[in-house]
Amino acid sequence: MRKALPVQVSHNFTSASAVFDDDHLVSCAGLVPVMTLAVQTGLGELLADNICIAEPRIKSGAANPAPKLATLVAGMCAGADSIDDVDIVRSGGMKTLFDAVYAPSTIGTLLREFTFGHARQLESVLRHHLAALCERVELLPGGDRRAFVDIDSLLRPVYGHAKQGTSYGHTKISGKQILRKGLSPLITTISTDTGAPVIAGARLRAGRANSAKGAARMIVQAVVTAQAAGVAGEIVVRGDSAYGTGVLTAACRRAGARFSLALTKNRSVASAIATIPEGAWTPVCYPSAVRDPDTGDWISDAEVAETSYTAFSSTPHAVAARLIVRRVKDARHLDALFPVWRYHPFLTDTTDPAPDADIAHRRHAIIETVFADLIDGPLAHIPSGRFGANSAWLLCAAIAHNLLRAAGVLTGGTHAVARGATLRRRIVTIPARLARPQRRPILHLPSHWPWAQQWTTLWRNTIGGQRPPPQPCTA
Repeated sequence: MRKALPVQVSHNFTSASAVFDDDHLVSCAGLVPVMTLAVQTGLGELLADNICIAEPRIKSGAANPAPKLATLVAGMCAGADSIDDVDIVRSGGMKTLFDAVYAPSTIGTLLREFTFGHARQLESVLRHHLAALCERVELLPGGDRRAFVDIDSLLRPVYGHAKQGTSYGHTKISGKQILRKGLSPLITTISTDTGAPVIAGARLRAGRANSAKGAARMIVQAVVTAQAAGVAGEIVVRGDSAYGTGVLTAACRRAGARFSLALTKNRSVASAIATIPEGAWTPVCYPSAVRDPDTGDWISDAEVAETSYTAFSSTPHAVAARLIVRRVKDARHLDALFPVWRYHPFLTDTTDPAPDADIAHRRHAIIETVFADLIDGPLAHIPSGRFGANSAWLLCAAIAHNLLRAAGVLTGGTHAVARGATLRRRIVTIPARLARPQRRPILHLPSHWPWAQQWTTLWRNTIGGQRPPPQPCTA
């Protein structure tokens, strides 16, 4: 039997061998190009111009909101998922790299001053900063042809009785609907066929809030944000059955966007599906599908067909559009004499052929990657007991997500679509030693760093003389 050799330490350490005494070590050297990008896109100015707390409960706590929130965004880019974690940008030589770095307690005091109106101010910063990032970085390649606005919500669980706004809401875990106590963020994203999604809007709601509450307004704002971000082509709004309502379709048309929204199967939809002739069903060639080597048929049994349909006819928002239906064999009746189908209908006014429209609609699941990034990062916890503070936390997390996404694009290669955790591990949380030979600051980074070339590319694209010229970086 072969046994794996244990990892052995090359030195004989003692209890006094580890000392925290170096003021020149930097734990997150990647924050320098990332926050330089934030300065170049005017994040500090947007925060200063839009955030105004006129009547704070604690006067000193509401002072200087721009650098405090910038410090919070920097901490989130480094992996902070609680207010105390923001202290990572104040250790060692980090305070030498950045100006106006604030303590977590001071940031927490500021967040507790936020109300619903202040959160809307911060949401305005999110939208304008995304437009500035898209002007600086090609975040939405292919936006001159088509872009997608996705909307969805999630339920973040909380524990204890001190969280304002928490209530029991429905969520699905392992395919089962359960009640869970928490808060429900509603998020809109913008993506293209070749670009990873960025966050256009975020709003925190109570856990029992209906999924579509406030969705119409957020869709209109997301479409306007997409246009401000340089999207000149067609914009398609996608959503699941919670957003397949007449109000949402009217909002899409009012904003000048097309829609692709799943519908709840009711009697009217079932009657429309029943009118589709058997010969109209077409197999779907999904991008990841494979052919059977013996028969040459697609392994997937999914088929699509379409019919005309007038939805929401009993409401003031009746709309005539294409009803595209995807059907798959029911796994519970595989041994039935005749196939038993499950139907998944969605309503759309796009002009794509039915198979292409179905493939584009199913890519709505890309918003789940944004949720995974947020849950694996700043939204791992809901940090404060105040609802307004948690709203501000959510919006700062969205700003940090977009900033990391822009940094990944500037890094190039697979990092342009990499997960937030990957970007933090490879690009942001890289240790360094700060030196000043001849009064010129130099960061000495680890030799043989696996992603040294990509990190250098990001550095040159931000610090190395790209427009606009480098400015003092403020965390």
